[in-house]
Amino acid sequence: MITGIGLVSTLGASVEASWQQLILGESSIKLHQPFVGFKPLPLALIGQQPAQLLELTQVVVTAALADAGLVTPMPDCGVVLGSSRSQQVIWEQLGQQLLASKEFSADWLKTLPHMGAIAVAHQIGTTTAPVLAPVASCATGIWAIAQAFELIQTGRCQRAIAGAVEAPVTPLTLAGFNQMKVLAQTGAYPFDRRREGLVLGEGAAVFVLESAEVAKHRSATIYGQVLGFGLAADGYHISRPEPGGKSALVATKQCLDRSNLSPSDINYIHAHGTATQINDRNEAQLIQQIFPHGVPVSSTKGATGHTLGASGVLGVAFCLMALKHQLLPPCVGLKEPEFELDLVTTARKSEIRQVLCFSFGFGGQNTVLAIGKYFDD
Repeated sequence: MITGIGLVSTLGASVEASWQQLILGESSIKLHQPFVGFKPLPLALIGQQPAQLLELTQVVVTAALADAGLVTPMPDCGVVLGSSRSQQVIWEQLGQQLLASKEFSADWLKTLPHMGAIAVAHQIGTTTAPVLAPVASCATGIWAIAQAFELIQTGRCQRAIAGAVEAPVTPLTLAGFNQMKVLAQTGAYPFDRRREGLVLGEGAAVFVLESAEVAKHRSATIYGQVLGFGLAADGYHISRPEPGGKSALVATKQCLDRSNLSPSDINYIHAHGTATQINDRNEAQLIQQIFPHGVPVSSTKGATGHTLGASGVLGVAFCLMALKHQLLPPCVGLKEPEFELDLVTTARKSEIRQVLCFSFGFGGQNTVLAIGKYFDD
């Protein structure tokens, strides 16, 4: 059961604030020039300057605990917090200091890739439960939820904090994506004929996951329940997905099977929808193949930018809001669809019981999560 949500996005400082902006069709993408030597680019920044990972982490965890009505310390609460870039912004700064003076003034141990998860463990007082820090490129967030699900399902803990945090706007990240020629020049337009590429964005979301027994015993508010997940890797190329999307098909069917769902049971798909040429085309083909009857689809990256490892958990948070409000979020930025899909262009009232959230990452990482509306019976 998901009993608490903490979210900070470029749309707002909470899940409800971000949701309200999203359903209005607002986008947080603007032209920024955060680094000397880089031309202005469309980016989705939380503030005027790039965010700090550990600060975002503390904010979203505090919000999730308050939302769930929990207080610390929680020694038996598991932690699964991922990030695809982690402290890269600090690594780059330390590298510049080292080149300039042959030394640097920082405790480099605090910048290691797993320090976000360790910071959460310290914040909530975890002492007897597992603390994990998954990294799976843009699939990191859903992978984190899947790991937390398994910790609870196997009895290793009854409660876990799970999610991902991303502060990816760094010179190296911008230079790398620019070299790949996948950065948009004006904005993000998922599934649109005029799509140009991805827009980097900052964001974080974490969830309180609890066993049904624990959640019901304390009469917790339940946003929804994790029904199952699918994880697969195609091992094809460092950045390009496998032609035909066989591995993504496997992950989707795996998720449906583990969730005891058929394609016709799905009322909405939160697509990965990066607004790059190859991803959107492959994803559209995947949806058409498994859901030929049609299912409402949208990507929210036209509003939030692509938050890389955190993109899946932002999607999960918006899926939970869709279940709560029975309202489908729009595919912001979409004007002229290229694909024969039921793409949601404006917020739409609908009966929503089960949803899927897709995340596909570099290296052929494919993750799919199924979430269901909670019914007391």
